[in-house]
Amino acid sequence: MVTFKYVIKDELGIHARPAGLLVKEAGKLGSKITIEKGGKKGDAKKIFGLMGLGVKQNDEITVTVEGDTEEADADVIKTFLENNL
Repeated sequence: MVTFKYVIKDELGIHARPAGLLVKEAGKLGSKITIEKGGKKGDAKKIFGLMGLGVKQNDEITVTVEGDTEEADADVIKTFLENNL
């Protein structure tokens, strides 16, 4: 299991467009990817799971990646977040 924290920089937080892109990116990966904020968890492969977290700008999220390729998949998600959120 790989876990890392990330602070959202996008002024709108995780809203529909980047959430859709994140779901698409996570869907390409074999690992289970969970995003947590304030005790609530959402599956990164399901848009409603992400949108339900209500992540705003400057919120810190915790990303957990579990699976056979978790190290590489965590790097992909980390890069995605840095480039899009």
